[in-house]
Amino acid sequence: MSPTATPPNGPRLLAGAPIAAEIRSRVAADVEAFRSQHGHPPGLAIVMVGADAPSAVYLRQILRSCRSVGIEGRLVELSGRVSIARLRREITALNADSLVSGIIVQMPLPRHLPLSAVIDTLDPAKDVDGLHPLNAGLLTLGYEGFLPTTAHAAVELLKRSGIPLEGRRVVVVGRSNVVGKPAALLLLREHATVTICHSRTRDLAAHLREAEVVVVAVGRPGLVTGDMLRPGAVVVDIGINVVDGALVGDVDYPSASRVVSAITPVPGGVGPVTNALLMSHVVRAAQTQVAAAAGRRAPLTPVGKPARPRAGGSR
Repeated sequence: MSPTATPPNGPRLLAGAPIAAEIRSRVAADVEAFRSQHGHPPGLAIVMVGADAPSAVYLRQILRSCRSVGIEGRLVELSGRVSIARLRREITALNADSLVSGIIVQMPLPRHLPLSAVIDTLDPAKDVDGLHPLNAGLLTLGYEGFLPTTAHAAVELLKRSGIPLEGRRVVVVGRSNVVGKPAALLLLREHATVTICHSRTRDLAAHLREAEVVVVAVGRPGLVTGDMLRPGAVVVDIGINVVDGALVGDVDYPSASRVVSAITPVPGGVGPVTNALLMSHVVRAAQTQVAAAAGRRAPLTPVGKPARPRAGGSR
């Protein structure tokens, strides 16, 4: 589907559920094969620090996803006042647990806990959400590593929905290390022309009106409105916010839906795909760790094929 005009009956909804179901079906088969061969399923440990409402919703959805595919999900709940030393001890123990294939830690952390408390401790081989600098570096250089799952899901949803990306103008709103930046890098892999906007960007609307595809991940409900968008644009709303007890995105859906050609619903868009892809990351981590224990380490692998150089070497 080309982002050219708003359909007469409203925009196409880019629902994540059908894509997630397809991914989970494959993962469930892989989990069963792993269990049959090794006597136990892959395991995912979820470290939840405090009780941030959107994060808690997301993490409990992950536990349900684990159950649906046969992965052993483990929730490690820590007080919002937990010390840096205690958090590091918990992560270190999970690193050493052979039944734990992957580890994710709730983001954002409480203010007294620096991100380095996680990054410096987390085993990159179990970093299934692509947080560790080793995995971030592999992503940046175009090698196969663990991808930040939400960013991975946003791009995978676009690709599996048939939204063309090569050569298109894409604006990513948000520059976080876990969503905005990796989403931009993954879109560059698809040969899109990418602009990153953020809190210091001047005249955000001017950038958005030039975009054929918009990806929004800032955590501010209703930040992007319909009058800021190019008619016929495709919008991926990654935001998860709780407003008056309801989950809403970063895009004002009522006004945006009158302008765009396709848009992800919140909830029900990126979220289901994120959870399903995370399950696939856990299985891959389990398989990689078994191979490493047996002395079979795979070489670094570039992802995809580079664009064909034009005259003068420009790409």
